[in-house]
Amino acid sequence: MTNHNELRLLPWSGPEGNPCYLSTEGSGGYLSRLADHTEAVQLEMAAELLEHAVEVLDDGESEPNEVRLLAMDMTEALRDVRRVAISRGHRLPLTDTPACEEGDESPQLSAAAFG
Repeated sequence: MTNHNELRLLPWSGPEGNPCYLSTEGSGGYLSRLADHTEAVQLEMAAELLEHAVEVLDDGESEPNEVRLLAMDMTEALRDVRRVAISRGHRLPLTDTPACEEGDESPQLSAAAFG
C-alpha cells in the first residue's frame, strides 16, 4: 500500500548518480510497473551472483582478478538490493510498534538504521 504523500525511490539512478523518485497514488501506472519489474530483475540477478560468489570463493584456485571482479559485482548488487529494501520499506503501511513480549530482548530496528 503506497502512501500518496510519499515519493517512491526508483530502482535506478538519474544523471550524475542522483536518486530518482516517483510521485504516485498507486502502483498501477506504467513507471510503477516498470520499477516493480526492474526491482524483480535486480533481486534475481543478485541471487544468481550470490550463487556464483559461493562457487568462486569455494574454489581455492580463483585468480585475484576474478575475486576482485566478483567483489565489484557484489558491491553493485548490494547497492541495488539496498535501494530496493529502502524503497519497499518506505512503502510499508505505518503501524504501531508492538511491545516486546516478555523475555524478548531483541532490539527493534528502524528504517533510520538503514539509511
